[in-house]
Amino acid sequence: MTPDGTPDIRALGRKLTDLLATGWTKGRIEHMMSVFHDNIVFIETPFTPALTGSVAVREWFSDIPYAQSEVTFQTGEIFVAGPWFSTEFTLRFRRRKTGQWVDARGAIFAETDGELITEMRMYWHRWNGGRETSLP
Repeated sequence: MTPDGTPDIRALGRKLTDLLATGWTKGRIEHMMSVFHDNIVFIETPFTPALTGSVAVREWFSDIPYAQSEVTFQTGEIFVAGPWFSTEFTLRFRRRKTGQWVDARGAIFAETDGELITEMRMYWHRWNGGRETSLP
């Protein structure tokens, strides 16, 4: 909390993104889901439909431990605007099926209710096997 009693969104954003990154790196769905409000709205890219609710978001995240190995997820400085925060991120992993390395870089924009993320948008660009591609 700040001295005037409002939530410190920068500190909250750091806590939530660190927990999300740790969960993603270790393939722990419960860690990742613990940062989201039950009525979360998740937009993976500007070109994908929004997923609404924790059930839909959990389903999207549930593929990560089965599809990705040797994962590194890092976030940058937290920037704040009202109840929103943003950060840059890098995600590197090996595809379990093909062994191909994937490098993804982008930004996370998230709105909070002062405790959990209520909306999260991820804008990222992927390189698969050293080539620029749109494969997820």
